[in-house]
Amino acid sequence: KSKQLVSQIINELGSDRIGIVAYAGSAFPVLPITTDYGVAKMFLQSMNTDMVSSQGTSLDEAIKLAATFFDKSVKTSKLVILISDGEDHSEGASAAAEEATKMGMKIITIGVGTEKGSTIPLRVNGVVESFKRDNNNEVVITKLNKEGLTTIAKATKGGYVDGNNTKAVLDYVKNALDN
Repeated sequence: KSKQLVSQIINELGSDRIGIVAYAGSAFPVLPITTDYGVAKMFLQSMNTDMVSSQGTSLDEAIKLAATFFDKSVKTSKLVILISDGEDHSEGASAAAEEATKMGMKIITIGVGTEKGSTIPLRVNGVVESFKRDNNNEVVITKLNKEGLTTIAKATKGGYVDGNNTKAVLDYVKNALDN
């Protein structure tokens, strides 16, 4: 769902630049800032849950790394779109969001998943082969934490949108980019 949302957002971009950061327990740059949307989609499609070896979710690492993509001295708009279930195992996301605000960054958070929780399917050629497991070989259950994502968004004067409604996400992001 996250890849579908990013792909649809890329389709809405005009002359905006885009960069991609992948994260789990740590974060790493997938694509530096570019206007080449074809390359962005290619990198996006190659992303999978095995790209980041460390388990968990570290939203602060993702925010900090995204901040390094921007030139602090340039006064252009700096928008980060953070797609997550909102579970955060680092607990430093609020502090990272405050630092992002000081840099002039705004964060839109998009929540994916359900509050009830679900497994994370691992697909091979589009077919579910198994489910994501933790270090104890237990199947990982991920739950949507809307409150955590809303807190991050509010701290940066951004906003939260439910990622389960693709049209709502596209409308929200398009409005944010237009403004």
